[in-house]
Amino acid sequence: MAATQVVRSEWTKIRSVASTVWTLSLAVVVTIALGMLISGLSAHEFDNMSERDRLSFDPTFISFAGMSLGQLALIVFGVLVVSNEYSTGMIRTSLAAVPKRGTFLASKVAVATGLALVVGVATSFVTFFLGQAMLGDHRAEIGDPGVLRAVLGGGLYMALIAMFSMGVAAMLRSPMLSLGILMPFFFLVSNILGNVSATEKIGRYLPDQAGSRIMQVVTPIDDDKPYGPWGGLGIMVLWVVAALLGGYLTLKKRDA
Repeated sequence: MAATQVVRSEWTKIRSVASTVWTLSLAVVVTIALGMLISGLSAHEFDNMSERDRLSFDPTFISFAGMSLGQLALIVFGVLVVSNEYSTGMIRTSLAAVPKRGTFLASKVAVATGLALVVGVATSFVTFFLGQAMLGDHRAEIGDPGVLRAVLGGGLYMALIAMFSMGVAAMLRSPMLSLGILMPFFFLVSNILGNVSATEKIGRYLPDQAGSRIMQVVTPIDDDKPYGPWGGLGIMVLWVVAALLGGYLTLKKRDA
């Protein structure tokens, strides 16, 4: 089967499965709604902040506060895109039609990533503008230094989260096992490692901790990370490459 046909087939699979559509929709709603809520609360509390907190106040990053929950929906999306065929047994039919497993996985990842990127960038821009509207006088403008980079970076971050999840799902092949590992990792483990002094230097190199740096415009006063916005995104890309490589090797060596 030609590569274009494989891509077209993967697109048909994704858009025909209701769960993948719903997870993307949930990512959009949660990210925007929570971002607006936190932005509104931050604007209300600004006058009560300490001088230190005001110096670290980042209106752009605050509007992305909903990303922490929105990314969980992207994780579910990435896992379902890959593991749905294993849970239904359709993977055997798919691999019989596309015996080149590298082409099969690459097409699946490319289509899902393209969709996640479009949704992510659109969500990022809407989240930013609505969040800034809630911040009122404390808002940032899209033309301010570093802001456009941060907004575009938010879309890239969401796409990379989906890609990482696809790689992990390709390795584990089970939706329940994949979600059972990824959900606690991003929602609990990463936050704990990144905020406890004894493990902070380890946590800063985890994919979400490093990748989210691209969405920051104002560097906090006590921030001592040895990388900047693009360096952090680069670290996240390395995690994604490692996950996808692991997924490819697993798919290549194991029977369907």
